[in-house]
Amino acid sequence: MSDAATWFDGRPRAMFVHAHPDDETIATGGTLAALAEAGREPLLVTLTRGEQGEVVAGPLEALVAAHGIAVARQNELKTALGMLGVERHAFLGVEPARAEGFPPVIYEDSGMIWGPDGRATAAPEAGPDALTSAPAVEALNDLLAAAYQSGAQVIVSYDDGGGYGHPDHVFAYRIARAVAQALDLPYWEIVGDPAAADATDTDATGADAFEVHDVTEWLPRKVAALRGYATQLTVDGDDIVHVGGQREAIRTVEVFRRLTPAPESLTPNAEARS
Repeated sequence: MSDAATWFDGRPRAMFVHAHPDDETIATGGTLAALAEAGREPLLVTLTRGEQGEVVAGPLEALVAAHGIAVARQNELKTALGMLGVERHAFLGVEPARAEGFPPVIYEDSGMIWGPDGRATAAPEAGPDALTSAPAVEALNDLLAAAYQSGAQVIVSYDDGGGYGHPDHVFAYRIARAVAQALDLPYWEIVGDPAAADATDTDATGADAFEVHDVTEWLPRKVAALRGYATQLTVDGDDIVHVGGQREAIRTVEVFRRLTPAPESLTPNAEARS
């Protein structure tokens, strides 16, 4: 499928839910750029400001030290979204992604460590202001407000493993899918491995379960947006080099899978934690 006007079943407005600045560009940048160019006005909700992230060694370290990592990441996100052409953005906890009647709140990056299986896992301690330390129902209500006020007709976020296991990604999946269920909206999960998309696979309704977006046409925008994240990564040819040295190919194909309605157990309650 290559016509952005028909992506996500052609529903006009999609809400993308990502955990940290740069996640949106790495995983879904081409799709966001295509939807924006098609006039479909995607909304991006970013849950944290990436406060626990590392900084690429070099001159930008001093800049981050002077202004703070949260400020640096917010500025990079603004630059990246400009490159992608995305105009609608909110941080969770701030209007329009804040439940009515509550003062603004900042959900901070929960941090992570690499587990023995090569996947991310929770850090030994997350601060009291961390996303995963917050009552899940509070964050859920904030995201619900964003979806409702923006007129979202489809929600896009991670799979149940959070892509690579980061606890903030897993948390994002849980609240995003719960909001989709509450509003009876389609939920499309990001598929990390394009080979997993089987064109014959269907969901419970009999419709194709996968969409494969060839974003080659929008690759220059995506690469420009990636370059905007200079404190977090480096673009080397066709690869992203992360701050830890890990290499990842820049995706020219972005794959999504429609999920059937979530079981009730996915809906967080007042005592739930990530």
